[in-house]
Amino acid sequence: MNKTALVIMAAGMGSRYGGGIKQLEHVGVSGEIIMEYSIYDAIAAGFDKVVFITRKELYEEFKKIIKPSVAEKVEVEYVFQELDNLPEGFSVPEGRTKPWGTGHAILSCLGTVKEPFAVINADDYYGKEAFIKIHDFLANVSMNPHCMPFSMVGFVLENTLSENGQVTRGVCRVDEAHKLTHIEETFGIEKKGEIAVAKNGAGEPVELALTTPVSMNMWGFTPDFLDTLEARFTEFLEGISGNETKAEFLLPEVVGSLLREGKAEVSVLTSKDKWFGVTYHEDKEMVVSSFRALYEKGEYPEKLFQ
Repeated sequence: MNKTALVIMAAGMGSRYGGGIKQLEHVGVSGEIIMEYSIYDAIAAGFDKVVFITRKELYEEFKKIIKPSVAEKVEVEYVFQELDNLPEGFSVPEGRTKPWGTGHAILSCLGTVKEPFAVINADDYYGKEAFIKIHDFLANVSMNPHCMPFSMVGFVLENTLSENGQVTRGVCRVDEAHKLTHIEETFGIEKKGEIAVAKNGAGEPVELALTTPVSMNMWGFTPDFLDTLEARFTEFLEGISGNETKAEFLLPEVVGSLLREGKAEVSVLTSKDKWFGVTYHEDKEMVVSSFRALYEKGEYPEKLFQ
């Protein structure tokens, strides 16, 4: 059985949240942040290591919040996503201030993560079922040099929408064998009656069934993916002429290209758990009440880490 790592993406600037550090908002019954619930669920599922992707200026805040008792239960590592962490021969374009995207964030793990690993967002609550399923997949996955065996937890679109504004999701197509056949980053998704409306990558309006499977950036990868990601990031930088200040190297787009080329296969692990997170300031009250309800149902103790 493989050792497994959980990689938590926590370097985002939180622009839709009003510029605050939404990853560090206290929302739990005893003041926990969302990612502490993810860590708790991951440890219970059997993960051996937790890797935080953050920024250097947030490092001291993380060390204060992530309790020492966590490190007693699981190995803890920190890596940093920095704007100037670029391949040799490249430099930060003039006027560029935003991060390079989720693909670049995961690339920060190169050299640190050497086992099969799951990826999640710091500000999303995924539910216990998702961690169990993706851990079991990674613990038993075998490397394949010809077609990398990945996994993804697929959520029902309706269970991932915010009542306080539009969201971005990776909209998926899944075949009868529960394999991902297509994924497209889709923007401005919001519920309108019995459907959801959105815009695709080309900016065209689309309608989506509320039962559509979507990605919440909960992926499972083998460690060789990091080398592939490094090569793809160089290709990305070479091709962004004219859009240097805004282009993003997005994880779903990299996975999608590998699918089209037959270089990866993605098993979709379905979860019916309801997502919640702090995309907008107005979401916080709902998140606090949701964790209170889970505590009252006995899903979590009053204090996650004594």
